[in-house]
Amino acid sequence: IFYMAKKVILCICLWNICRSPIAEAVFQKMATDNGVVDKWRIDSGATSTYEIGNPPDHRGQACMKRHAVSMRHVARQVTKEDFMTFDHILCMDESNLRDLNKKASSVKNSKAKIELLGSYDPEKQLIIQDPYYGSDKDFETVYEQCVRCCKAFLEQHS
Repeated sequence: IFYMAKKVILCICLWNICRSPIAEAVFQKMATDNGVVDKWRIDSGATSTYEIGNPPDHRGQACMKRHAVSMRHVARQVTKEDFMTFDHILCMDESNLRDLNKKASSVKNSKAKIELLGSYDPEKQLIIQDPYYGSDKDFETVYEQCVRCCKAFLEQHS
């Protein structure tokens, strides 16, 4: 029997309570809706340790509910193993990118391709801004960017 190897994606932001769990949930729903969810493993994580063990920000959860996207995640920090097991590590801004590249350089068998999720945005919004200190509207913007980027990413990698 031939087993299809899963492609594995890790979405990363600073705290793993706003942007990256939204991206993870959007990816999961899109893959499910497109009937390819069994070909993907999708997770998210943080570059920092601040929020480890916490659920996603309540404003992000409310935003996902409004769009009927289910979200189940507990914040975790990116590990050395992640660089060896994930094919793609997609982060939200330049500071995430710097932190990840620094971490990856200390991992011998790093295979992950580290890039900005926004590099897939057809509207060319490269940076997905942290909505934490913003309003519900900022969470909505993150959601919309993630939808565009995830759709383009899946089209390119399916």
